[in-house]
Amino acid sequence: MLNRRHIRVKVMQTLYAFKGGESDDFTKDQKFLLFSIDNMYNLYLLLISLLLEVQKRAEDDLQKKQKKHLATKEDKDPNKKFINNQLLKSLRENLQLKDQLDLHKITNWELDGEYVDVIFRAITKSDLYKDYMKTRVSDFKEDKEFIVDVFKDIIAPNEKLYEYLEDKNLTWLDDLPTVNTTILKLLRKVKTSSPEHYFTPKLYKDSDDQKYAIDLFKKTLLNRSLINKEIEKKTKNWDSDRIADVDYVLLQMAINELKNFPSIPVKVTINEYLEIAKEYSTPKSSIFINGILDKLVKEYDAGGKLNKIGRGLM
Repeated sequence: MLNRRHIRVKVMQTLYAFKGGESDDFTKDQKFLLFSIDNMYNLYLLLISLLLEVQKRAEDDLQKKQKKHLATKEDKDPNKKFINNQLLKSLRENLQLKDQLDLHKITNWELDGEYVDVIFRAITKSDLYKDYMKTRVSDFKEDKEFIVDVFKDIIAPNEKLYEYLEDKNLTWLDDLPTVNTTILKLLRKVKTSSPEHYFTPKLYKDSDDQKYAIDLFKKTLLNRSLINKEIEKKTKNWDSDRIADVDYVLLQMAINELKNFPSIPVKVTINEYLEIAKEYSTPKSSIFINGILDKLVKEYDAGGKLNKIGRGLM
C-alpha cells in the first residue's frame, strides 16, 4: 500500500519538525515517524469500514420504513438490492477484516454517525444509485462496479468527509490519495474467490521499505553538517533566508540518498524529490533543487563518489 514517495514525504515532514542537532536524541522523532506511517493503515480501515456502515444505515432505514404506521406498498416490499450487494456482503463477512477493525479500535462511526448519514444521503440522491436500483437483482460484477463508482464519485471527493478527516488527523490528508487509490484498486480487482486477507493488505511492501524509512531519517540527521556545507557551496549567491525551509530539507534528503543509498538510481532520487518539491514547496523550488542536485551529481561522478551498485543506476 505504501510507496517510496510517500515514505519520503513522511520523512520530510518529520525532519522539517525536528528542532535538534546531530548530537541530540531523536528517538522520539523516529517513533513519531513510524507512528505517522502506521497511522495510514488506520485511515485505510476507517474508509473501508465506512462502506459497511453505509450499508447498515441503509438496512436501518429500510426497517424503519417497514414499521411506519402508514407504510406504503414500496415500504412493505422494498428493493433490497443495495442492502444485498454481494461485494458489501463479502466485506461484512470477512473475519480478517473484522479482526483488524477490532485490533485497531476503528469505532469512529459509532460516535460520528452523522458522517455516515451524509454519505448515505449523497449516495441515495445520486443518479448512480437510481440507475442501480431500477432492477431488484444483480450479479457480483454489477454490484462491484456500483461500489467502485460510489467510492470514486461520491465518497472519495466528499468535502464533509475530507473536513472530518482533516480534523481527526492532519497527516491523513497526505495519506488520503494513496489510501483512496489502494481501496479503488482492491475494489476493482476483487473476485468472488478472493482470499480473506485480500482486504487487509500489508502497509509496507516488504521489510526493506520500513528499513529505508528509518535509514533515510537517521542518515539525513547524522550527516546534516556535512550535507549543509555542500549545499552552502552551491548556493553562495543565494541569501539563506530566500531558500525555503522545505527546499533545504529536501536537498538534505536527496544528497543523503545520492551518497548513502547505493541501490537507488540517481535519476529516481532526483525525479522523486523534484515531484515532492512541486507538491509541497514553492512554484520555483523544483527548478532550484534540480540545479543544485545536477551540479552535485556531476561532481560526485567525476570524483568517484557515486557508489551506485547494479546496472542502470545512473
